Amino acid sequence: MSNHDNVSNAGNRGRISISTILWLLVAAIIVPEMIFSAIAFHRNNQAQQAMLTTLAEATAGSIAETVDRQIAGMVTTLRALSTSGSLEAGALSDFYARSAQALHDTGTHLVVADENLMQIFNTRAPFGTKLPDITDIVTGERALATGQPTVSGVFFGETAQRWVFNVMLPVHQEDGPARLLILSQNVEALAGALAARNLRGGWNAVIVDGAGSVLASSFSWTDVGKPFFLAGRDLPAAGITLPATVEHEGETYETIRARSELTGWQTIVWAPTSVVRAPVVSAMRMLALGGLAIVAVGIVLAWVLGRRITGSVRRLAGDARRLGAGEHVEAGDYPVIEIATVSQALAQASKDRRAAENEIRFLMREVAHRSKNQLTVVSSIAKQTARHARTFAAFQDSFQKRVQGLARSTDLLIAGGVAGVELRALVDAQIEPFRPSDAARIEISGAPFRLSHQAAQTLGLALHELSTNAAKYGAFAWPEGRLAVSWKRVGDRLEFLWRETVPRVRRRGDTRGFGTEVIERMLGGALEAQIARTLHADGLECRFSMPLARLEPEAAHPKPEAAKGGAA
Repeated sequence: MSNHDNVSNAGNRGRISISTILWLLVAAIIVPEMIFSAIAFHRNNQAQQAMLTTLAEATAGSIAETVDRQIAGMVTTLRALSTSGSLEAGALSDFYARSAQALHDTGTHLVVADENLMQIFNTRAPFGTKLPDITDIVTGERALATGQPTVSGVFFGETAQRWVFNVMLPVHQEDGPARLLILSQNVEALAGALAARNLRGGWNAVIVDGAGSVLASSFSWTDVGKPFFLAGRDLPAAGITLPATVEHEGETYETIRARSELTGWQTIVWAPTSVVRAPVVSAMRMLALGGLAIVAVGIVLAWVLGRRITGSVRRLAGDARRLGAGEHVEAGDYPVIEIATVSQALAQASKDRRAAENEIRFLMREVAHRSKNQLTVVSSIAKQTARHARTFAAFQDSFQKRVQGLARSTDLLIAGGVAGVELRALVDAQIEPFRPSDAARIEISGAPFRLSHQAAQTLGLALHELSTNAAKYGAFAWPEGRLAVSWKRVGDRLEFLWRETVPRVRRRGDTRGFGTEVIERMLGGALEAQIARTLHADGLECRFSMPLARLEPEAAHPKPEAAKGGAA
């Protein structure tokens, strides 16, 4: 090994190569991004899981409430039927006819049974047909014992020959035997409570009775009457939704349960955990694969660039040594622009040191020239910003007010919503960024008036253009300028006046600007405004006459609702 190599190795101790720097740079870029992506993904996943749980809880509670309303309606119907004069008089034939007519096309049938639970009549069969005992004897006995409305579970009706459920109401007559009024309904009537819910992402809903048998299912209607495999676990209190993760036969399920106090039934919204988390797993896999691909590309690029840069630097170091030895150096062809520039500089230095010094002086002058240009630009920006400010405090206050004014204007338009936007607030918000320090130069008057969201956006844009023009040419451009804004209702129209007063009118060209297009096209087209624009000797006057129907929120013009009807 030569003495030069020994010196080089000794001088390189404690230093790192370009290849190492590139490796570290790749790691510094990729590793934090991967960590941040993983954290962001984890938090997003948690947020999505919380949102899904909330939606499932809302769905379960909504289904339970819908079923409760349906059952409560059936109880109300039974109470109404129990007060029938035909029933009290024992005219069962007439009571049968009236009940059958009242329940026609409702999917509900009336059964009357005696205290021995023998069917007296059933509107599913003609009056006088010999009928067996009621199928659901247990619920009937409980209803007679408690004297309260009682809801059965699902069972296969012998008369109906279908899966049904009953709502029973005992009726005790003073001069007659006790009766049991039963509303029998096919379980298909509960389908609407599930069909109206937009269940996605593998989620299903099921309604089960107190014994855990299926009354209705969005998963498969062949499950009706069968025990639900997730039913008998941790019943929630009535009106409370209970989320839980349940394991069944080696597979886990996400469940949300809601129990009805009226019926004792459960509404269960459920989905396999694997299905719920499938999008998360897929996204995590894509994130991992994408991260590995980025790392691989970074490694390859770092290796290739490191080799090319290292070789170029070594050649350049050899040129520098030859220059120090007084040898002739030719400019090399290097792939890196910066290294090629250094090589050309070394070649030029080997030819003429004086030329190199002149080149350095030229570069220094160029830097000084560019710095002066930058200072000039900064100075021009500062002058434009502070043109109307007499003191630094005034400049600072004006700048702050403009920023805050724009923010308030945006917040006002967004917050308007269906309630509408107050016209006074809209005018203030649009003028605020241009408002002079002397508040007496602006006069705003008019009765409270609310604009619809669309009208506020359109009129706000026109006011912004008027305010901008006032700042450039009108009331805000003169220290003595004044602005008066007013509005009033005239019949079915709103008359709006914008009047500027200035010491001298600044004449502009005849070119139609964007502000004029906004006022005439948007205000005239969208709001059907009649526009009168007059340039007086002492300032601009704009009058807008707009129909109230185009301005006021829809709540100000209520439409009569269609009459509602339906069978009791």
